[in-house]
Amino acid sequence: MLTETRAKRISPGDKPMADGTVAGLRLLPGSGKGRGKWQLRFMSPETGKRRDMGLGVYPDVSILSARERASEARKRIAAGVDPIEEARRQQDAAAYAVRVPTFEEAARAVFEEHKASWSNGKHVDQWINTLTTYSFLVIGQRKVDTLKPSDFADVLRPIWSVKAETARRVKQRCHAVMKWCWGREYVQGNPVDMVDMLLPKQSASARVAVHHPAMPWRQVPQFVQEVVHAGEDVTRQLLEFTILTAARSGETRGMTWDEVDLSAATWIVPAHRMKTKTAHRVPLSSRAQELLEKRRVLAKQAELVFPSPRGKVLTDMALTKFLRTHKAVSDVPGRVATAHGFRSSFRDWASENGVARDVAERALAHTIRNAVEAAYHRTDLLEQRRSVMEAWAKHVTGQAEGGDVVALVG
Repeated sequence: MLTETRAKRISPGDKPMADGTVAGLRLLPGSGKGRGKWQLRFMSPETGKRRDMGLGVYPDVSILSARERASEARKRIAAGVDPIEEARRQQDAAAYAVRVPTFEEAARAVFEEHKASWSNGKHVDQWINTLTTYSFLVIGQRKVDTLKPSDFADVLRPIWSVKAETARRVKQRCHAVMKWCWGREYVQGNPVDMVDMLLPKQSASARVAVHHPAMPWRQVPQFVQEVVHAGEDVTRQLLEFTILTAARSGETRGMTWDEVDLSAATWIVPAHRMKTKTAHRVPLSSRAQELLEKRRVLAKQAELVFPSPRGKVLTDMALTKFLRTHKAVSDVPGRVATAHGFRSSFRDWASENGVARDVAERALAHTIRNAVEAAYHRTDLLEQRRSVMEAWAKHVTGQAEGGDVVALVG
């Protein structure tokens, strides 16, 4: 049996000293006299091969402690467990647990990776805000590999019937987060796929898409003349220009002078600022050109056509607040018209006045969903749209006369 006296005499170059009490336990010589390394030699019950397991350094680990460690290892071996492999599995599990993100961490990672590709600033804010409001308090601190379909059902249940459209968006965004986690092998599947099976069927009325409240097209001229033309501030001019061009507010708010060709009466929105990721040519009506001439004087050397007082891009709330303040009437009871809704006003005006469908859709920069039609229809109908936008401008400013759009029937 190994004693302290013998152990203290061990020197470099000596043969290993067997403990003599625990099978396979021995003390190997270390770097100096009286220093050694404890080792347990055993046959692995898992691999069938001989293995050497380190149990610490002598004298830091005493003979008694080494025997206790070796005895515990022998118990695991007798139970059919390789203690080296067991320790490795525990380390791997601990490392994996640290690596797997919580749902909130994963959601914010997805948001940061993809927000630059989203052209709609409002959508960027809403994407993370909806998850913050409805999911983070419920599952935000849970590791994604622990989440089950029932957990996502718990997130959605409070709004599933009363806020159906919001619930749809929350579900869609949760699905995107878990799909990202699946791609990175944090999870073995997407539990959001099964959520519908755990929630009641939504009523048909609840599933109806919620559209942007729009001002009825016949009421646009009065609103423009009485409210928009009541001042010359940048918000009013931006709103009128947005209405005149039937553009998305994000496109007009971010509009720069190098996109404008007044000599050709055309505004070219670059692809990276378009929802469709395709450059869009906008014919400028006489009134739109007049507005731009005013802005050229007011904006001086600014790069933006409609800059904020600090020279930055105006937020979408600038138009929203203006429309709310002036109680802009809409086709949705109890709600004011939105800036985006004026695109619907234009589309309804175009339909009511016989504007060809293709011309109206291209004025709105809508994508042709039929792949065959899109392959053959490669013109943007710019010159046809020019006369349409001139007629729309006359309607908007209250100058329309009978017959202004008769020639636009297609």
